[in-house]
Amino acid sequence: MRAVRAVGIVVLVLVAAGVAFSARVYHAMRQPPDEFGRFMAKLPMPLMMAFPFETLWTRARAGTVQVGDLAPDFRLPSVDRQTNVQLGLLRGLRPVVLVFGSYT
Repeated sequence: MRAVRAVGIVVLVLVAAGVAFSARVYHAMRQPPDEFGRFMAKLPMPLMMAFPFETLWTRARAGTVQVGDLAPDFRLPSVDRQTNVQLGLLRGLRPVVLVFGSYT
């Protein structure tokens, strides 16, 4: 009886730790890329394999832009990092194509 109770407590603690860890990672995923990158740089790879990373990522980064909507304004460094490019300043001047994806 004592062993069953001890196992139950251990399982409960592990489940609670897993939920808390997943909530912390989900919160980090909702932060700007620089903050998320700093968090992930410190996270050991085996921990990433222990929870549903892809599902959390898909939900955290879902966004609300629909096909046909104007893209939200943003600013990014140029390729040579000498200047910044702001999307809002390009509107009406020439067509702009935005390609989102990962090329790693």
